[in-house]
Amino acid sequence: MDPEFADLVPLFVEEARERLERLATYVPRLGSDPQALAEAKRELHTLKGAVRMLRLGALAELCHAAEEVLHTAPPGMVPLMTRVVDELSSLVEKVSRGDDPQNDPELLALLAAPPAAADPVPTTAAPAPAGVSEPGAPAALRAAAGAPATRTAPEVRVDATALDAVAERAMQVRIMALSSRPVVERIYDLARLAEEGVREPQPTQVLAVLATMLRRVAVELEGGQRRLLRSAEEQLDTMLSLQLQPLRGPLQSLARYARDLARSLGREVEVELEGEETRLDRRIARELEEALLHIVRNAVDHGIEAPDVRAARGKPRAGLLRIQASGEGARVRLRIVDDGAGIDPARVVDRAVQTGLVDRGAAAALSKPEALRLLFAPGFSTRKAVSEISGRGIGLDVVVSTVARVGGEVFLDTEPRQGSTFTIEVPVARRGEQVLLLRVGQLRLAIPSAVLRRATHLPADAVVERDGRTLARIGDRLVYFVPLARLYGQPVLDSQLLLEGVVSGQPLALAVDEVEGEQEVLVRPITRAAAADRLLEGLALLASGEPVGVLSPAMLAQREILRVVSVRSEPKAVPRVRVLLVDDSLVTREMERRLLEDAGFDVAAAGDAGEALTRLGEERFDCVVTDVEMPGMDGFELTAHLRSVEHYAHLPIVVVSTRDRPEDRLRGLKAGADAYLTKQSLDAGELVELVRRLGGR
Repeated sequence: MDPEFADLVPLFVEEARERLERLATYVPRLGSDPQALAEAKRELHTLKGAVRMLRLGALAELCHAAEEVLHTAPPGMVPLMTRVVDELSSLVEKVSRGDDPQNDPELLALLAAPPAAADPVPTTAAPAPAGVSEPGAPAALRAAAGAPATRTAPEVRVDATALDAVAERAMQVRIMALSSRPVVERIYDLARLAEEGVREPQPTQVLAVLATMLRRVAVELEGGQRRLLRSAEEQLDTMLSLQLQPLRGPLQSLARYARDLARSLGREVEVELEGEETRLDRRIARELEEALLHIVRNAVDHGIEAPDVRAARGKPRAGLLRIQASGEGARVRLRIVDDGAGIDPARVVDRAVQTGLVDRGAAAALSKPEALRLLFAPGFSTRKAVSEISGRGIGLDVVVSTVARVGGEVFLDTEPRQGSTFTIEVPVARRGEQVLLLRVGQLRLAIPSAVLRRATHLPADAVVERDGRTLARIGDRLVYFVPLARLYGQPVLDSQLLLEGVVSGQPLALAVDEVEGEQEVLVRPITRAAAADRLLEGLALLASGEPVGVLSPAMLAQREILRVVSVRSEPKAVPRVRVLLVDDSLVTREMERRLLEDAGFDVAAAGDAGEALTRLGEERFDCVVTDVEMPGMDGFELTAHLRSVEHYAHLPIVVVSTRDRPEDRLRGLKAGADAYLTKQSLDAGELVELVRRLGGR
């Protein structure tokens, strides 16, 4: 490309992607809908003009050749034009990455002499993309197919009217928040009256008046809260509507990926798309990209058989892959259906027994759905397992965890030699999630409310141990359950609550000390591997500001795995002081870390206050050592925030900063720091002694 047009590339790429998405919707109707043919010609002609202006010769040549085919409209043009759209999408993605696009000579030859309807374009002729060493190489194929994961920061167009509504409602919310000031002032006035009334000869009369006035203020506050909440809900609904985008682009990218992978493997596959106009929160769609790519990859690579094998089994030589999307009220359902080899549950169970995931006795009692859920177990599949069970186990645990992270569920249905259906159900938009707050010993945990159905009193004499697993005798039922207290090293009470529910069709049961209530929270995924991460899927900040670990229902439902799970290792005879070091300077952080570790402390580091809060929610620390100058929340604000949360009210905090003015030292101590040291005169021995003394060891 001419360098003088380099600044136009991002604009061209976004426009080309949109035109190719529209072109892909017209192609299946080219032979039956004259209007679709006319629109396809227009899109292709406009795209050809744009690429010629940018002097992209390869794209211009391909557009022109395809345009000639549309003008003659031969009977076999639909599969040929499908391949053209795939190739154009691949070339546009190469342009977006700064690569030099080159045409496929074989495709140009086919366009010059298009096949008749009786001779569909073979999907096996194109060579494998450069750099692909095996059929499932995801990075190269994703690049070749123009899958969404290769895109960076696409533009999102929103309706100006909706933006105006958001701005207006935001102002309304602010006005309502400001309107609470007079009420707060009245409460302070009442507090002063109460203080003065204590000294009155007849304080009971004062108390009666105060009680009446307080009730009026409470009613006023309650009404204001309702109005504020209603306005906030309207604001949230409007904002979420701006996030909803049609799934046309992601579904078409999956279809291109499937066809490109099939060509590289010497397979034939026809892809059908349904529900392209279904709308889904773009943030959820973006998080699902890798999971959907993985399912499609497995369907083409391991599900759909080679053409000769299919013919021998009485099937059409070309496999069928159907990708569907539909709106189901407040949720979106995505289905990926193939007519391939399917999965034999008996082989899945045999493999699980061989790997030690289940014992032979328990395996015999597994139902078909329970057997198929073993495919979603972490580490279940190996390359050997691929050849034995049609390859469907690879990475499906990652698919489940990804879907669960956005509040969704995964279901699998399959029949040997008939095919498989993966169904993913997710919320249409990302909102706050309702969680139940659980108490287990000294721990507070959370779990999504939607997965739980009932709670039952569980006395100690109703607990049964059998074959290394824990069961509860509830009436005439025996229920496998997860003993959270035991897993987290907490004392087991004589009486607990048994919570039961369903996760992706699998039963779930866990025992807790008590349920403290329900809250709406924003769940953030855990970004690092910690000792307790295996049972946690995220972290939530409660309304009080306290971080709470959110349990993974999908993991808790894997009862055969939990048999050997150890969330916390056995405590050491001499526990070390655990220190969280917070500093945005990598060099300073490393120097202080070495100093503290040399003194025998167990040190974890965080680059800013946000990461520190995440670490505090995931692990227990005896002391926090923090800098002041950090992006976002500074050290003073971090200290004040921790002191405002009951859980961290007594956590020792040491501030180490370059600020050495008396007013800075005073501000740190007022914020709640136990000590304030300056980096200029930092004495290693003083810091070590402070941490040792404050850490309590």
